[in-house]
Order: sequence, then structure tokens, then C-alpha cells
Amino acid sequence: MKMIKMITQKLYDLNGELKTFEATVLSCEPGDGVFNVVLDQTAFFPEGGGQPADTGTLNGVAVLDVQETPRGIVHYTAGELAAGVKVQGEIDWQKRFRRMQNHTGEHIVSGIVYKMYGFNNVGFHMGSDAVTLDFDGLLTKADMAKIELAANEAVVKNAEITVGYPSPDALADLPYRSKLNLTEGVRIVTVAGCDTCACCAPHVSSTGRIGIIKLLDVMRYKGGVRMSMLCGFDALADYNEKCRNTTAVSVLLSAKPNDIADAVERIQAELAVSQRSYAQLKQRLVEMVLDALTKQTLADETLSSREENICIFEPIFDMADLRRLVTAGVDLCDDVFAAFAGSDEGGYTYVIGSKSVDLSQHARVINTAISGRGGGRSSMLQGSAAADRKTIEAYFKNFNKQG
Repeated sequence: MKMIKMITQKLYDLNGELKTFEATVLSCEPGDGVFNVVLDQTAFFPEGGGQPADTGTLNGVAVLDVQETPRGIVHYTAGELAAGVKVQGEIDWQKRFRRMQNHTGEHIVSGIVYKMYGFNNVGFHMGSDAVTLDFDGLLTKADMAKIELAANEAVVKNAEITVGYPSPDALADLPYRSKLNLTEGVRIVTVAGCDTCACCAPHVSSTGRIGIIKLLDVMRYKGGVRMSMLCGFDALADYNEKCRNTTAVSVLLSAKPNDIADAVERIQAELAVSQRSYAQLKQRLVEMVLDALTKQTLADETLSSREENICIFEPIFDMADLRRLVTAGVDLCDDVFAAFAGSDEGGYTYVIGSKSVDLSQHARVINTAISGRGGGRSSMLQGSAAADRKTIEAYFKNFNKQG
């Protein structure tokens, strides 16, 4: 059966700032947990051109998504709307307006990049945290500052933004940006004095309504760069969040907000000195532990009772410390030398070494006994253990290399 496409007048097409509208339901069919509604006209923008779909209500019924399909523009609603009924549509305006601010800001930035550097916008995405723009050339942080200034100068001019459908002849003579090779029925969005671009999405009516354009970052991406930005109320929200964090950090550092970078550098330098001292102290502790064990071993050998297995716990050691301890400690016992760091509450890391036992043959049995995970080679195992200290000590006290 051939699908009949229903034509819906796109009210958003020429008036992106329409918040409410009236329409007639052409059809309503049940879908996968939603109802698929087609109207005779709509101000709801379906997802496209890098901009997400609008949400809102139809006669109070939630519109969850809008998509342009082979059947037409479909509104996915949370409830049923009878065919033929008149409905009052209301856009989630705060969400739509923020998206239009960001999208129009993207046009301005892309137009400026093209004019200043000759680079094309080859990718555009509205994310939850930022808008990203991909360009086919390299831009530096210094370039970003120039672009941002020029973009906000365009905002201040409050230039008019117009939408139109040039004839094929007029389009052929019109210099405009487009990712596709278009010939007819092309919707052209023009930001006076700044940019002309083929685009299907709604935009604000003048650049002043963007408020501000803030470029956040730029990084190399697929031979060019990926730029992130925010505009208008989203840029304000981002600034407020950064101010909140800056204030919190300045309090913690006992530094003025504009001095926190210097304060962090100072703390990092102090921390580096402390870390070196800490590493030296732990190295000294390893040596002291080995010295004490060596004296104990000599005493045991005098009494003809050398230890078969040694199990030792040092809570503050890391894996490197444990490896140094075990590497030297395997000479102090006949079978295995096991070293653990951590606590019963947080679990343990371990290194186990031996010169007489093939530990790779015992790894599974050892890990089962100490509720551990890990492995290694015949002379050394390392991993983690969830068993408590008492259980671990009892196991290695009675460890039998015969299995």
C-alpha cells in the first residue's frame, strides 16, 4: 500500500519566534507508547540542521518529539488527539529560544571564520553542555579571541536576520554557505553584513536577541578544528556556574577569585615537594622493614627455625613499595613472601613473591583463599584482596607449596 504524505504548513519556517498557534489534526495513530499526530500547520520545529526538535503541548497534551518523516511532519504526543479537532499548540519557548540564540550565533561565527580565514563549517551539533562547530582548517587560541570579538560586535549591531526562498536563477548568483549541493526550494537565512547560509532551522529575528556569543574552546579534529561555544541565556548560565565554582575554590584557597590560578600553582609546587619527601620516607620505611625482617631471620636461623612463609601488612604502601619490599624480601624465607597494603574496610592490594614456588600454578588457589583478583608470573603475583587481615594471615601461615 502506497504511503500518502500529508502536507503540513511550516509556520516556523518564516516566523521562528511564534510561540503559540492553532491547527487542525489531520490524523492521529497509536505508536510505540506514543501517538503519531499530523497537523495541517505547525510551529513545532522537527529535528534537523543540527538543532533538536521542539517540545511543548497540543491542547495540554505533551509533545515529546517532532520528526519529518516520509509521511510528513509527525508530532509524537503523550495522549490521543482526535482527527478533525482544533488544537492550541504551545512551544516550550525557553528551550526553543535558547536553541535559536545558539544556532544564530553559530551562523555568525561560521560566517566570520569563512570571511577571515576561508575555512568551511563542516559539522554542527547542539549538545547538552555546549554547541560544537567543526571547521576544515586550523585555528589558534589567538584566532578564537579575534573571532569572538567580531561575533559580539555583530551582536551589538542588532542586525536584521531574514529568511527567504530565492528563485533558481537568483540562487545561482547568490554566494552562500551550504554543506550540500542545492538547486531549488532552498531556504536561505541571511544575517545582514555577516553571513548567508542555507538552513532549515528557526532563528532569532535580529542579532541583538542573541545577547552574547562566548567561544569556550578549540581543539584539533579530523585535520581541522572543533570549536565549542555558547550563546545568550546558555552562556549566562555557564558563566554563573563558573562563577559559583570560582568563588567556592577561592574560599578553599583563601585567595581572591582572580588570584586562584596563582594559588593553585603555589600549592602544586608545595605538593610536589611534599610528594618527594613522602616517597623518600616510604623508601626509608621499606628499608627499615627489611632490616627488621633480616635481623629476625638471622635470629631464627641461629635457632634453626627459618620461616617458610612471611606475610606482612603495611597500610600506607603503594604497589611500587610492595614490589620493592617483596623483591628484596623473598631471600628471607623458604617459600613465599606476601606483602599487603590497605585495610579490612577498604580492601587490600598485594604482591606475593617466591624463589622456590611457581606462583603461577598457585594463583587461582591463593586468590580464592583471600577473596582476591590478580595474577602475574611464576616468581611474583600482584592484585587485590577483599578478605580480612585475620583470614589472610591464617592462610599464609599454613600455606603449603604442595597445594
